[in-house]
Amino acid sequence: MLQRPRRRCEGTAMGAIVLDLRPGLGIGPFSLGMPICEAFAQIEQQPNIYDVVHVKYFDEEPLKLDVVISFPDHGFHLRFDPWSQRLRLIEIFDVKRLQMCYSTSLIGGPSTLATFVAVYALFGPTYPGIFDKDRRIYTLFYPGLSFAFPIPSQFTDCCHDGGVELPLEFPDGTTPVTCRVSIYDSSSGKKVGVGALMDKASAPPLPAGSIYMEEVHVKLGEELYFTVGSQHIPFGASPQDVWTELGRPCGIHQKQVDQMVIHSASDLRPRTTLCGDYFYNYFTRGLDILFDGQTHKIKKFVLHTNFPGHADFNSYIKCNFVVYGSDLGGSFQEVNNSKQRVITPSTKWEQVKEILGDCGRAAIQTQGSASNPFGSTLVYGYQNIAFEVMKNGYIATITLFQS
Repeated sequence: MLQRPRRRCEGTAMGAIVLDLRPGLGIGPFSLGMPICEAFAQIEQQPNIYDVVHVKYFDEEPLKLDVVISFPDHGFHLRFDPWSQRLRLIEIFDVKRLQMCYSTSLIGGPSTLATFVAVYALFGPTYPGIFDKDRRIYTLFYPGLSFAFPIPSQFTDCCHDGGVELPLEFPDGTTPVTCRVSIYDSSSGKKVGVGALMDKASAPPLPAGSIYMEEVHVKLGEELYFTVGSQHIPFGASPQDVWTELGRPCGIHQKQVDQMVIHSASDLRPRTTLCGDYFYNYFTRGLDILFDGQTHKIKKFVLHTNFPGHADFNSYIKCNFVVYGSDLGGSFQEVNNSKQRVITPSTKWEQVKEILGDCGRAAIQTQGSASNPFGSTLVYGYQNIAFEVMKNGYIATITLFQS
């Protein structure tokens, strides 16, 4: 796991913050199901509160484990599904550092112990929970919310499943104190807690018609097809066509001169910082569209995977592309029903070579250590498509063009 601290050093935190607790929905400004970019936007809006932030992920296999945004000074972290990059679970791992407000009552923080009796009194009656004998953890469940309590070894006999009298008090008159709080979507009916129970949390379903992570079908050398709205964007389309189909772009900027032109001996144009071509940026779709500055027609598409460990991470929402070969022909529906292997954001570079064959040596792409602390990437070119590949073998971007 990689950790990337931001802003000031740990250990100089002010007093505990107070966040609204919304069982099954979220805490404070963070809502279950939100894309990771929205979480970062909330963090940036309140730099005085969220001034120490760690981002953790599995660098070698970024789809294997959650992407975690952690707030060590406030004792909680956000777990994002690595594929959809949506918030699936919120965990308060140090309840003494975070004060939660539920209805008009406070619980947690340095001044209000989150004891079993206090939790039961605030949230009301519920069914007996689950006792993990190996961890000596008793978990109490409410819809979209669970509390984990460590049980001293001398009192484990009090915690048999189904036989616990609630609220739980030990024979010596004491009651356990919460060590972890989990907030999760309850629509699936699953109970989420510590250990293996943590893996049961999933992001809530997307609303009907949502374009977040919609499949974008690619027919090489021809067009993009957006599956939710059924839009077709072919090469050669005009800016007006794109506005009509996809709406207003998030940004427009001029393209810098292509550095790869130097490899063309026939190109004798003087090198300038900018050329006449320009991009439409659709950050919320993970897409850039390049127009020719003379003809004002589409000449390239750039699709982003938004993997952590890449210089553009969090600049784009992940584009959920599906690349089909140009030799398949027919409609997208026919292609989709075929047994041809396709390329998606989850496809690693070795699998791409198995599908398309070896393309020879790669070009090295780097932005310098100052602007890109993650190092260089490799660019491999085929007919109508180029792949930017990270050091871990995953695709960072694909660039589509007409040969």
